[in-house]
Amino acid sequence: MKITRDILLNVPNLLSALRIFLIPLFLYLVFLRTPVAMFWGLFVFMAASLTDLIDGWSARKLNQETELGHFLDPLADKCLVISAFIAFLFLDPLIPFWMVLVIVARDLLITVMRYLSLKKGTALRTSRFGKVKTAFQMVSIIIIIMVFIAQRAWIVVRHDFPVEGPLKFIIVYNILASDHPHRLLIAGPYLLMALVTLMTALSGLRYLFTNWRVLMPPYRQGGNG
Repeated sequence: MKITRDILLNVPNLLSALRIFLIPLFLYLVFLRTPVAMFWGLFVFMAASLTDLIDGWSARKLNQETELGHFLDPLADKCLVISAFIAFLFLDPLIPFWMVLVIVARDLLITVMRYLSLKKGTALRTSRFGKVKTAFQMVSIIIIIMVFIAQRAWIVVRHDFPVEGPLKFIIVYNILASDHPHRLLIAGPYLLMALVTLMTALSGLRYLFTNWRVLMPPYRQGGNG
């Protein structure tokens, strides 16, 4: 894949790069942990997510689809989504590390498979389920950030419940079974993350099942491995 100046500077690829460059600003705002800062962080995330729709549309409309774009666009999505989920580990002690690990592992696997498919000159077999998974991730992140804003605006008392321990689901169950007035706000991020993790794992297994040959040698077009 030869990368030229025209490919680098076409509109879809610039939008994908912009999505990556917005990540540090998004993280800075959410880690300020104030309702106003997190609101602006939410705005930045939504703006970054919007570029995903625009770059795909512009690539088709302007006839600027490139191999670099096919690799950069999903990579930018993964960087944006993974950065948000990693941030959630620090913003909500109820969210377990293993959920984020599953999501990161799946996206790393797909990134490697996508890279190998480009080297081999083939294309990964995709499905509508993968697109639904990505949309669900984006929507879930938006909802979780809104919940964090509500928690901080309404001063949800978290220390009514233990939040540390290996079995987070038991803690979440006890929260939901309680009569705490904000139990859904407290447990909501965990529940959404559980759904996201399940969908992401199923999506990864589907990708692996339908594209496992790309992991086999040779690892370049016309090569011997």
